[in-house]
Amino acid sequence: MYRRRILQCAAVTTAAAALPSSVRAVAAPDAVTDYATALWAPASPANYTVPSRSSERRVDRVVIHVAQQLFTPTAGIFRDPAKQVSAHYVVRSGDGYVAQCVRERDIAWHAGNWNWNTRSVGIEHEGWVDRPEFFTDVMYLRSAELTADICERHGIPKDRQHIVGHHEVPGSDHTDPGVHWDWDRYLRLVNRV
Repeated sequence: MYRRRILQCAAVTTAAAALPSSVRAVAAPDAVTDYATALWAPASPANYTVPSRSSERRVDRVVIHVAQQLFTPTAGIFRDPAKQVSAHYVVRSGDGYVAQCVRERDIAWHAGNWNWNTRSVGIEHEGWVDRPEFFTDVMYLRSAELTADICERHGIPKDRQHIVGHHEVPGSDHTDPGVHWDWDRYLRLVNRV
């Protein structure tokens, strides 16, 4: 386990070196993330809510999103205070790089439903719902490892009732992650960890 974590950290460090400077500039090397191999790429504080008491935040869901955008612009949208949107994490398609944009103790504005925002962690994925080529093996693997870690830390069951698509959030008008998202494969990977 320890050796695997060292290898994961080395892989993330290598991946971070390949990031565009616009993303690297906001990823503070000393920032501590909730997920060990994520790098910090903070959203604007205007785009999420800090609970008045951290004990108020009880997470019981993970919401899977597809950004309808590339990785770097997605992180940029979360940094723009005028956009009024964020997610806790963004996963890059090509190499599975994970950026954390909002602390899990804080409420990201990702689900379009306040009740669900307050009780979930949101994970955006680079790509488009109608372009399955963005759903790469490494993206599925890294995202599943992230989801498994979130579930273990928050005591969330690793099943389809607790790991949901954005389209399943009550009142949502979104379609992500879309028909090309392989839920069976994803849940197998989540439960393999």
